[in-house]
Amino acid sequence: MKFTIGAVIEDPGSTENTKTGGWRTMKPVWDKKKCIQCMLCWQFCPDMSIPEKNCKRGETDLDFCKGCGICAQVCPVKCIQMVKEEK
Repeated sequence: MKFTIGAVIEDPGSTENTKTGGWRTMKPVWDKKKCIQCMLCWQFCPDMSIPEKNCKRGETDLDFCKGCGICAQVCPVKCIQMVKEEK
């Protein structure tokens, strides 16, 4: 892979084409039945890996989730559990 000087991203929107989910060692598992749709996970996700439609969250986009666990930490009902990634 070739990098630019300083690893500068020169092409706008290129991050949508660069799937970074392979970096993670832990992944979030979401219990839909327990979820109260407070959207804190969506609000705090640094990678925008939690899709939203009509103010409701969807399944985590594992192509971009890096497994940081912030979503699990901010969930008031603990409906997101971090589990070891199996590859």
